[in-house]
Amino acid sequence: MKTRDSLIRLKRFQVDDKRRQLAQIETMIAEFNRMADELDEQIRSEQERVGINDVGHFAYPTFAKAAATRRDNLKNSAHELDDQLERAHDELNEAIGELKKFEQLEERDQQRERSAQEVAEQDELDEIAARARSR
Repeated sequence: MKTRDSLIRLKRFQVDDKRRQLAQIETMIAEFNRMADELDEQIRSEQERVGINDVGHFAYPTFAKAAATRRDNLKNSAHELDDQLERAHDELNEAIGELKKFEQLEERDQQRERSAQEVAEQDELDEIAARARSR
């Protein structure tokens, strides 16, 4: 029983760890998307300030080109994190499944113990009743 309790604690820790990892990835994706949106706004602002929207134009602002590159890198990173997020969801679901399996085994063992205890108590009561009848 002690080993199973330890195993259940370990599985709960693993589930919690997977949840934390999932939350971190989701936070990073949200942050990258927010930063990319801010860069988009800065690019638009710079284009409006200069009056040139054509990236191929010789006078297109260098800041806007650099910001677009950073934005694209952030979007690519967020896309790569989407793949990690999917894997993290799968790992979390697997960890939850393992935890449930061990919790069900523990519940089954506890039910068996309760049933055995009830039978022992009933046998004891039957013995007391038999002694009382024989007097």
